[in-house]
Amino acid sequence: MTFENYTCFVYGWIALAVIIFFVLMFVTAPYGRHTKTTWGPLIDNRLGWMLMEIFVLLVLFWFVFTGKNQQSFTNILIISFFAFHYFNRSIIFPLRLKTKGKKMPVVITLMGLTFNLVNGFIIGYYLGNFKIYEREWLSSLPFITGTIIFFAGLTVNWWSDGILIGLRKYGESGYKIPEGKLFHYVSCPNLMGEIIEWCGFAILTWSLPGLAFFIWTFCNLVPRAISHHKWYNEKFENYPKHRKAVIPFVI
Repeated sequence: MTFENYTCFVYGWIALAVIIFFVLMFVTAPYGRHTKTTWGPLIDNRLGWMLMEIFVLLVLFWFVFTGKNQQSFTNILIISFFAFHYFNRSIIFPLRLKTKGKKMPVVITLMGLTFNLVNGFIIGYYLGNFKIYEREWLSSLPFITGTIIFFAGLTVNWWSDGILIGLRKYGESGYKIPEGKLFHYVSCPNLMGEIIEWCGFAILTWSLPGLAFFIWTFCNLVPRAISHHKWYNEKFENYPKHRKAVIPFVI
């Protein structure tokens, strides 16, 4: 694939993200607290998460290490940031969930898997064939700034996931109002953290595929957070009225 064809593909992928954003503002994806049995066969929740997320690493590594580029130290470091997130998301996070017996639609697993296959290709093919970051990039303003933002978002995401998981004891069902840390300001700091994280990745790579990933994350998670926020307000009469959905004081 030429760089021109690759670039056209990525721009098309970004355009699809914008379309998905408007769709999700009206149609709530049926998984988690929004799970519905009308979306076809169901699969175990934890298994579904693993299947959705693990293949992005396999695809990424395949295109990185079968590409024509000899990977630099900086490239490998950037890849390790990406892999660090997805190792948690595909292995550690599902195993931490206290959702024994909970299901998600197979179609949602397949949609998530499709996104991750394409995303893994876009980033892996770019690093494997088009971009070599030299060691000097490590001292550049975009890399330093982006790395700080990336790990700040990762920390917010992990802290918030931990609070949500801790609300439910093993064997319990039902939902509670999360409290503490950034939950004081927004209903979904876990999603906010992931948006911040991939904004940082876009900055530290200063690349079109990094930007595409951030746009997809934003277009997927902002509507999701708004749906969660609406659900909380409908479910709990005493839900804090000052909280926003995902961006403090804004949305």
